[in-house]
Formats: sequence, structure tokens, C-alpha cells
Amino acid sequence: MSQQIIPAFPEPLFTPHPSRVAESGCISIVGMAAAGKSALGRELSRLFSWAHVDSDSIIEAMYGARLQKVADALSKDEFLDLESMAVRSLRLSRCVISTGGSVVYREDAVEYLKSLGPILYIDVPLPIILERIARKPDRGLAIAPGQTIEDLYEERRLLYEKAATYTIKGGEEPVGHYALEAARLLASA
Repeated sequence: MSQQIIPAFPEPLFTPHPSRVAESGCISIVGMAAAGKSALGRELSRLFSWAHVDSDSIIEAMYGARLQKVADALSKDEFLDLESMAVRSLRLSRCVISTGGSVVYREDAVEYLKSLGPILYIDVPLPIILERIARKPDRGLAIAPGQTIEDLYEERRLLYEKAATYTIKGGEEPVGHYALEAARLLASA
């Protein structure tokens, strides 16, 4: 029987500093829908040569349906409970976790993410968020009936700031720009 060889990850371009991220820790990314959490997570994981997980994809896999369809089938509270349960079920090491925008509504999910390592908040201005959501309105937004995206943005911003270990100001630059900024921050003493 031949031995199967698992290919190694490429050499990392950056290594998180132990004072910022534990050796077997994770980095979680929070922020508003359309902030670029998934793109940033993929790029940051490449720079560290770590794995990447998107918690929205975990929920989609659990239900075999797109996130918006899952969100539409549940009340907002049911969806938030589901999201928290999905996040708290993750058993990961040396992984960048892109979370859903509403993960900060459940304190137990935030505390669990903090136990894994630092939480990085990508803070993107409201006009950019509105434009991106308009381009992809079926992105799976947990919003209460009658609530506007502007209301949601203001409500969540305080929760993101409270949860964050570090904040990166996002905007119109290519995602690689913000990933490099985050990698440098996390690799410094």
C-alpha cells in the first residue's frame, strides 16, 4: 500500500507575533455585510499560510441552501441563535475565520471567538456598504422588518467596536491592501 503524501502549505509571507496571536490560535474577522470579510479572510490566510473558514458557508452547508434562503425561513432571533451555534461548534487552529455580519448580536459567539484569538474589525464607511449591498442584494442580511441598512449599520458598529481586538479601516482599495495592513499589524510585537 502506497503512502499518501499531503502537500505542505506554502511558506508564509508573515507570521503572527505570539503577543498578538497564540501559536495554535485563530483570527476572526467581523464587520458589516459587504465589508469584505470573506475576501479579506482569504487573502490574510494566504499571507499567513493558514486555513480559511467562512461561517456563512458553514450555515449554507448545514442547510444545503443559500444563506438568504436560510435567513428568510427563520425569524431574526432564530437565525442569530443558529449563527451563534455554528460559530461555537468550530474547532479550529491556525485559521482565519470570516464571520457573518450579525455574529456580534450573540455574546456567547463573540466570547467563543475571543477564546480562539484576536477579533479583527474591518470598518467600512456606510456609503460603500450601501453601494455593495445594492450590487448584491441577496447576500443574506439578518435584518428586522422595517429596519433600514442605515439603522443596522449604526446599531452594529457599536457591537463591532466592542468585540474588536483590532480595527482596520476599509474602503475602496483592493483587498490585498487591507490584508497587508492586517498582516503587518498582527505580525508586529
